[in-house]
Amino acid sequence: MPNRAVFLDRDGVLNQEVGYIHKVEDLHLIPGVAQAVRRLNEQNLFCCLVSNQSGPARNYYPTRHVDALHDRLCNLLKAEADAHLDALYYCPYLSQPEGGIHPDYTCWSTWRKPNTGMLVAAAWEHDLDLSRSFMVGDKATDVDMAHNAGCIGILVQTGFGDRVLSGNYQHHTQPDYIAPNLAAAVDWIITVAKNDSLNFHGDPGISLH
Repeated sequence: MPNRAVFLDRDGVLNQEVGYIHKVEDLHLIPGVAQAVRRLNEQNLFCCLVSNQSGPARNYYPTRHVDALHDRLCNLLKAEADAHLDALYYCPYLSQPEGGIHPDYTCWSTWRKPNTGMLVAAAWEHDLDLSRSFMVGDKATDVDMAHNAGCIGILVQTGFGDRVLSGNYQHHTQPDYIAPNLAAAVDWIITVAKNDSLNFHGDPGISLH
C-alpha cells in the first residue's frame, strides 16, 4: 500500500521568512519546528520538503547555494530534535514574465507551485498516496497545489500565512485546516492519520479554523 506523506513548504513553515537568504548562516528554524518534525518521524509519516526557490532563476545565487541552505536546514533539525526530512524537492525555475533572467532556469515548469510536479515526482519516486497525504504551507499557492494534486491543504499562520487570512491577500483558496504554526498542524495531522475513515475533505466534524 502506498505511504501517506506530509509535504512541507520551507520558508515561513520550517525556517523563518526573511526573503531571499543570501547567507547560509541567516537560515534559522521557527521555534518548535524541529520537535514538530520529530513527531511526524515518530509516527512514521514520510516528511518531504517541497519549495519554490526562484533565486537561481533571478540570478541571485546558484543552485549549490540552495543546496547549502538545505544542508543547514537538515543539520538544524537534527541538532535540535534528532528530526529528519525523508526527501527534499525544490523548483529553481521561473518564467520570464515572472522575473526569470538566468538562461538555465528561466522557463515555465510543472514543478513550480501551484503546479503539482514536485508532488507527483515525490509520489512516483517514494510510493506515496497523494490522496491520503497532507501539504503544509503559508501561502495560497501551497494550498492550491495541495488541492490540485488531491492532497489535504493546511495553512499555517507563520510566514505569510497571516496575510492569506487578513483580507489584504485576495484569494479564493479555502484551506482544509488552518493552524497557528507547524506544531499545531502536526497535532491535527496525527489525529486525522490515526483514523483513515475520516472524510477530511469538508467533513463537518472537523474544525477548519
